[in-house]
Parts: sequence; C-alpha cells; structure tokens
Amino acid sequence: MVLAVTLAGCVDAATEGSDGGDDASARVTQLVAEADAAPTPQLNWGSCGEPELDGYQCAVAQVPLDYSRPVERTLPLAVVRRPAADPEHRIGTLFAGVGGPGGSGYDWARDTDILSGELARRFDVVTFDQRGIGRSSQVHCFADPVAQQQFWDEVALPPVNADQQAAAAAAARELAAGCAEHSGDLLPYLTTVDAARDLDLLRRAMGETQMNYIGYSYASYLGQVYGALFGDRVRALQLGSMIAPDLYTNDSAAALAGTAAGTEEVFTEFARLCELAEPGACAFAGDGVRERTAALLDGLKQDPIVVGSGAEALPVSYRDVMLVHVALLYDSERGWPALAQLLAELERGAQGDPNTAREILSAAPYTNDFLESYTAISCADNTFPRDPDRWPELAATSPEYGAYWLYPLQACASWPAPPTGYPQRYTGPWTLHTQTPALLINNRFDPATPLSNAQRAEQALGNAHLFVVPGYGHDPTSPCVRAVQERYLIDLELSDTTCPPAHVPFTD
Repeated sequence: MVLAVTLAGCVDAATEGSDGGDDASARVTQLVAEADAAPTPQLNWGSCGEPELDGYQCAVAQVPLDYSRPVERTLPLAVVRRPAADPEHRIGTLFAGVGGPGGSGYDWARDTDILSGELARRFDVVTFDQRGIGRSSQVHCFADPVAQQQFWDEVALPPVNADQQAAAAAAARELAAGCAEHSGDLLPYLTTVDAARDLDLLRRAMGETQMNYIGYSYASYLGQVYGALFGDRVRALQLGSMIAPDLYTNDSAAALAGTAAGTEEVFTEFARLCELAEPGACAFAGDGVRERTAALLDGLKQDPIVVGSGAEALPVSYRDVMLVHVALLYDSERGWPALAQLLAELERGAQGDPNTAREILSAAPYTNDFLESYTAISCADNTFPRDPDRWPELAATSPEYGAYWLYPLQACASWPAPPTGYPQRYTGPWTLHTQTPALLINNRFDPATPLSNAQRAEQALGNAHLFVVPGYGHDPTSPCVRAVQERYLIDLELSDTTCPPAHVPFTD
C-alpha cells in the first residue's frame, strides 16, 4: 500500500533515485562546484555571553542563502566551538551535528557537556544551529508567538476520528500556508544538501583540509549527504541512530511506516521487561501490559481519563499521553519507568496521583519553534503525496504509532515546493567514496530509528561498518560505546569488540 501511494508523491517517484551513474556524478559535481564558488566565512570568535557556555567560543558564519548565486544574499549561521583541552596533541576539528531536524547546536552546548573525555582533549569540537533553526534564521510560520501557541494548542495530533482527521488536514494546509507567508524566501533553501554545503564551508573556515564529523538521528542523514557530496574530503564519519537515506528521501511514507513498526517493537519489549520485573521495579507491572495499555489508549480516544479527585484532579486526553508516550521510550533509564508510572496512574483513575501524572506529562519534548523547523526541513527533503486527505490511509500502517509519526508532516502535502522538489535536493546514490569506512552505531531497540534503518544505511553507503549495541533507547551511549567512538575518531580504527547494554530497564 505504501509503495503504491508514493507514486503520487510531491516529487515524481518514477524518477526519484533513478539517476544513472553519469547523471548522478554530474549532479554531485555541480552541487560541489557551487559550494566551492562560495567565499570562505570569517569566524570572529568571542565570548558566548552566557555563563553556561563558559569554556566555549561563539561566532557567526555568513553562508550563501542560495548556492546557485553564492554572493547575492547570505544567511547567518550561529557556530559554537570548544577548543581542544590538550592542544599539543590536537588532531583537528570535530564537527557535531544535532538531531531533529530542528535541534539547536547552540542549545546542546549550553545545556549538556557535549563530547567529553578523550574526544574533547584531542579535538576542537564545533557545533552549530543549522539553517532554519534557532539563531540561524529560525523558520517562522505565524505572525507572532501568541498565534503560534494557539495553533499548536488547538491542533489535535494524532487525530482519533473523522472530525479530527478533517481538522488535521485543514490545520496542515494552514501551517504550510503560514510558513510560506512568513518564511517564503527561506523555505526553498532548507534542504539537507544546503546544510551539508554549509558544513563544508565551516570546514574551510576552520582551516581544515579534511572533515571529522559525528552525528546521530537526523544528523546521521546530514553526515550521509555530506559523504555523498564531499567523500574525498572526509577523514572520519561517525554516525548513529541511523536514518536510511534512500527511504527518507524518496519514499518518506514507507520510512515512517518502518519507524512506526520499530516503535511498536520497542513498546513490545517495554511490556515484556515490565512484566518480568522484580516487585516494585516497574510501576505498571502485572500480566497483559500491552493489552492494558491498548485498553487505556482506546478509552482515551473516546473521553479523557481523570486522574485523582477533588481540586487537584487532572483530566488527561489521548493527545496529552501521545505527546510524551514515544518520547519516554527514547530513554530506557528514566523515560521507561516514567512511562510505566504514567500508565499506572491512568489505570488507577480517580485513585491515581494527579501530581505525578502532571509532572510526567509536563515534560513536553519539543518546542513550537522546533516543530516548525522540523516541518520545513523535512518537507524540503522528503517525498509525500500531495493530498493531505490521504493521511488516514497512510497512518493505518500501525494502530497507534503510524499516526504519531506521520501526522506531524501532513503539511508536506501542501508545501509550496515545485512538483519535482527543490532543484538542489539530493536523491542518491549514497555510496561513500572515502578512504576510511564510516562507523555506524545503533541500539537494537531504538523507538525512533530502528535497527533496520541502520542495516539499510550500511548497505546504501557500502563503505561503512555497523556496530550494534544490544541496548534500549534512542541514544547508544555508554563508556564502552565511547571507547569505540574514540578508537575510530582518534585512531581511525574499527573496533572488533562488543558492548553490553548501557542499562537494562526495570532492573534497578
């Protein structure tokens, strides 16, 4: 069903990804030549002006808005650098991409200790806000923050009945029109090809002859696009939580159907481990975790569940739960127990603890600006049907998670792009022509980028090595994984070791 649907996509699926070798080579040559014709940005490093960024330096890089006219108009990129802690043994610059699309490198550096340990000693670490995100010309789709908040508060995603489906289609059209009205001059230049060329300009600005790059989730796709265009300039590509580039670009509905199936698989594992947990380890323990969860979600589709009683009672809707449900599966150490606790409070209903439920539900994973950047960049890269009324058909691939993943991109069906997509958009091939193979790392149970994505990406790249961690969640991080990353990025060696899961849920 999904494969047939894409024939009516927003880009002509009959020609997608079908470039012959000579045509593809000529296209890469053109895209690279346009980037090489752009002036090298000047980075005037200075204080970032925030105490959380002590130890970092900030600068603004001016890059072409339109690489086919590289000196006509520029766009500012916010760039953050942490100099190598051991400058005498410095290897070079390690560029770190951020997931989403929509994540801010500036915020990542401010809020976390990015790439610590040996990588921080041996490399200058550079991250940035990708074009269309945060401090790099944030996409705007509404006249002001009040209108923005009202829109996202009122749209019911994922929809649960015909009326909500019709309202979602109307909202998708409204969002696409609003983005065109308020950011119309920016939207055609938000493809990942543009971001990859920005990345190469940053390499030049840092005085590096070769690229060292690390990127997970969507940032793995940025790395794959960079490798397809600039493979001869790559020293090391360390990618993880993988996106399959061919499906993501050329058959986006099928890509999200695969993501939904992966989420279903991870929740099945959540249920299995919760049922096996020692007493007190999983708040939703007992027989039939999947069936009890399905019953709760089915009930929520009809009416909210009120948790607690009296003045503190909390009505909880289906939308409230789905906003956090999948996001909590990203983190097996803290998110899985929180999801189990939320399900337990919902099942207890009037006897549940409304303050506990309120605290878990308040951890909204995405800002409104993130959602608009996510939409604009995805719609610039992806291939979807040009009919938002077909989303119920597409979402039917999975009882819960198909709608969760597909409806946030319903606006792509009405996106103001040419029928064949933006001209610089890259559709493959993805073969990686680098001296050193790319290192790909993926958890076995990843709710957003399933292992099947990583296996497909390894095949598409060819010159790549997939390292599978038998773990849980979206971020395969542990001391063992860090050692594998360091061995690759520092010594250009692929590890023959194995890593245990960083954490087995419900065992503390």
